[in-house]
Parts: sequence; C-alpha cells; structure tokens
Amino acid sequence: MTEVEDVELLVIGGGKAGKSLAMDRAKAGWKVAMVERDKIGGTCINVACIPTKSLVASARTLATARRAGELGIEVDGAPVATLEGLRAHKEGVVGGMVAAHAKMFADSGMDFLMGTARFVGERTVEVTLNDGGTRVLRGRDVVINTGTTPAHPDIPGLADVDPWDSEAILRMERMPESIVILGGGYVGCEFASMLAITGVAVTLVQGREQLLPREDRDVAEAVAEVLRGQGVDVRLGVRASAVRRDGAGAVVALSDGTEVTGAELLVATGRTPVTADLDLAATGVEVTDRGFVVVDDHLRTTADHVWAAGDVAGSPQFTHASWNDFRILKALLTGGEASTAGRLVPYTVFTTPELARVGMTEAEARAAGRDVKVARLDVAAIPRAKTLRLGQGVWKAVVDGATDEILGVALLGHSAGEVVAAVQMAMLGHLTYQQVRDAVITHPTMAEGLNLLFDTIAAEVPA
Repeated sequence: MTEVEDVELLVIGGGKAGKSLAMDRAKAGWKVAMVERDKIGGTCINVACIPTKSLVASARTLATARRAGELGIEVDGAPVATLEGLRAHKEGVVGGMVAAHAKMFADSGMDFLMGTARFVGERTVEVTLNDGGTRVLRGRDVVINTGTTPAHPDIPGLADVDPWDSEAILRMERMPESIVILGGGYVGCEFASMLAITGVAVTLVQGREQLLPREDRDVAEAVAEVLRGQGVDVRLGVRASAVRRDGAGAVVALSDGTEVTGAELLVATGRTPVTADLDLAATGVEVTDRGFVVVDDHLRTTADHVWAAGDVAGSPQFTHASWNDFRILKALLTGGEASTAGRLVPYTVFTTPELARVGMTEAEARAAGRDVKVARLDVAAIPRAKTLRLGQGVWKAVVDGATDEILGVALLGHSAGEVVAAVQMAMLGHLTYQQVRDAVITHPTMAEGLNLLFDTIAAEVPA
C-alpha cells in the first residue's frame, strides 16, 4: 500500500486561484502540494484567455493594416493573415508564459505533481503520475480548482463530423475558407469576429432570439450589427437539429428547415465542470445536478477543510473572478475574513470592437424594481475615437433614479475593456453619476467619453 504523505495545503488543479494560492502559501513556508493534469499554468494560459486574445490582437492588427490608408499610411500590397504566422505568435506568447510558470512553481518551493487526482478518503487523493507511478497525499486543507472543459451538445451526427471546440480550434492545421459556429455567447461571438476579420466566411447559429443572452436586447443587437458588418451571417432563433459531413464540409440542418454549410464546424455552446472522475463522494463533497461543486459564499464545500475555487465552484467563468477567489481563500486560511457575497465582477467580450460590462443591465434593474435613468452615447461622438477613426459602437449606462449611483454599464467600442475599470471603481466608491460626469478626465482619451455619456442624462427640471 502506498504511504500517505501529509501536507498543509493540497491543491487539485492549477488554475488561477489554485496556482496563486499554492505559490503564495509555499513561499510563506507551508508544506504545499499541487496536482495538475496536463496544463502548466491552467486553462487560461494554455487554451483560453491568453491564446485567444493573442489571436484577437493579430486580427485587430490586420484590420488596422487594411485601413492604413485612412490614416495617411501607404502599404504595398494587401495585408493577409497566414496560419503559420498566427501560430508562431500564439505559441510564442503561450510558450513563454508556460515556461515562466514552471519556473515560478519550482522557485516557490511547492511540490508540483503532473498527474490525475482521485479522492480515496477524507481530504486524501491518489495521484496517477503522468510519468508513471502513484502517490497518495492528504491535506490539512484541500482546494479543488479543476475548472471546466468545452461542452458538446447532444445533436444527431455531431460526433461523426469531428467538430472543433474552443480548445481544438487553437490546434487547427489549416485556415478554413468557411466555418459554422454553434452558439452566440461570449466564445462564439469572439471567434466569429476574429475569424471573419482574417477572411473566413462565418455563419453564427444562435438558438435564442438574441446574441449574448445576459445582455440587454439593444446591446446584443448592436453586437450583432458589428458582426454582420464584418461579414458574419448571424442566424438567430434557430437551433441545429442534425449535422452531417459531405464533400463541401459540415452541413448543419436547422430547426427552421434550412441548412448551413461550412468547411469546419465550431461548437461554442458552454462549458462543463471537471468533476466526474474526481470521486468527490469519497471526501464528502456534494455537486449540483450540472456537476459544479457546491460552495457557500466563503468557498467552503460540504466537507470540512475542503474548498473549491474558480469555474468548478460555479464562480463567474473569468480568470479575474478566479484570481479574486484566491484572495478570499488566502484570507480565510490565514485567519482573516472574506466573502464572494456582493462582489462586483466585470467582464469583456473580445469582439472587435469589444463589449465591456459591469453591474446590472437595464432589464435586471427594472426587474429588481429600481427607478432607473439610462444614458446612451454613440462612440463616434468621443474625440479620441475620431482621431483613431474607430467610431463604431455604443455606450450605455444604468443609473439609480433615487440615489444617482451607477448601477451598471455596457460599453461597446474601442478600448472598452480598459474604460470599464474606471466605472467599476466609481461604483465601488458609491460615486454618483454626476461626480463621474463632472470629473476632469484627460483629453483626448476614450475614458473621456464617460463625461459625455453621463451628460446625456437630462437634468431634472424643478417643478
């Protein structure tokens, strides 16, 4: 029987929360072991945020090069994207970050294991090592941080056509002439925009009546118009009912009786938690009917001294949310207090231009019974956007009519992901919209548009 090794902190899965906590506590002198199945640095670095945003950067550079003449720059020949060049850029960024993480793990002093963990008892796992052999580890505290993986819907014929998902597409060996994307959420929209800019004919199929179902309808329609302007064939309110492959590629039969065809098929219909093979029942950890680990607002599971963080715990599926989970766990494990309750989590959808969001939508605010004021601004009105000739997009803000505090914003336009941080800080500080409107913001910057945005709220006229 393999001897049980005791550690103070055992981390299962090396995503943002897990790896950050493991390194932090190891540097503090704790005895720490972290088990990672196959991705040094986690999903974000290897097959999600970092490689996809690297490719988004390539697409945006291509778009800028194509309109260089608008900015007075002459370019000989038409700029084009090559698969070899895109791969070299993406792999260079990813490879550098993976190597940096391997060094950071070693320098921290943690015991880093590459292998697959399975619970065999209370806070105890058996690890089948990738290079052979097994080890059994028991943690005084255990953190489950195994993340999620792309989900494939149950559509007749789908498995037979060997579809891509958000991870497989990053390993593509050819640039397709055309592609059908199933799913109009964040991932589907990002890939649709990026691929369309690089010259791929894209058909985007969304079962709901709007893209990005968590957004207000007017914001979602603005994103759809952006994609249509890039050449994307956006099909709303139809679902894939069957899939087959013929000489032309993947043929998708739709619920309205029509068919769409692409040389390749990308499935972007959500993600599923990596919990099925962990044998969580052996350590007393309960999961939801979808397989996510059940946690309270302190990230505690149903088992004593077992915690969960990141996507697998049902946290918002963003790396920055997982990073905040790390901070919460660090506080709790070192005698402090922290909670996920009420935290304000922004996000950015990296279409071109990008959509940045924080707080409540107008629909959510009205459903909550709030008396709201709504501010809207065309990005084309912002001086910085004029200088860049990047005026596409619209900004929207929702304000509490009783307190004048900002409830949320949706910013579709150039550098929206940077500007939204300023609004988030204002919301955390409980500033009124007038304070943001009247703030002296550098000219000409995109953030200056916040002055203009909140200026669109009509001043109240005294009775």
